[in-house]
Amino acid sequence: MHRWPIDVASAREVQETLRSQVIREDALGAVRYVAGVDVGFEDKGRTTRAAVAVLEFPGLALHHQAISRSPTRFPYIPGYLSFRELPAVLQALDRLTVMPDLLLCDGQGLAHPRRFGLACHLGVLTDIPSIGVAKSRLIGVHDDPPKEKGQWVPLMDKGETIGAVVCTRNNVSPVYVSLGHRISLPTAIDYVLGCTTRFRLPETTRWAHRLASA
Repeated sequence: MHRWPIDVASAREVQETLRSQVIREDALGAVRYVAGVDVGFEDKGRTTRAAVAVLEFPGLALHHQAISRSPTRFPYIPGYLSFRELPAVLQALDRLTVMPDLLLCDGQGLAHPRRFGLACHLGVLTDIPSIGVAKSRLIGVHDDPPKEKGQWVPLMDKGETIGAVVCTRNNVSPVYVSLGHRISLPTAIDYVLGCTTRFRLPETTRWAHRLASA
């Protein structure tokens, strides 16, 4: 763990220091429980409300959940959301009685200007395999993905594949998938699709969002 910075310069230093610890290959065992992680805000943004929803895999039935609230200490700045959200997320994880084998975060992983988005940050701090599943693009360019579920195209930045633009349901907008920690991009895509049923977003994200914004 590290001290949580309160300014951008210190936060950037943390990202640049820790990004070398991200494992971009599969280093995960059997996955029995997957967890969705999401964050909402109360009291006009002064309180961060973090939620973790643990689902059985591959059945996707809700197995366990935890919510944590803490004072919001970092402003909303794109590219630095982990410093605003993760202190509360880590508290919520500490309240679980069943630890997940894989985390799906509502945010970016490697698809980040410094290759250290929220999913990477959380994965490195907890050493739990993690995936970033974002609803919108932060950086990178890509071709239009096919509109059939399971199809995807690479998300590129400066000649590097940093993620995938994945169609999770026929004829709907794609999601942006990137590895977080201890997982490869192809495996991350497979798990995101395995957690998605008849909606655009994975069930992990949908459950966590309900808890975080209830």
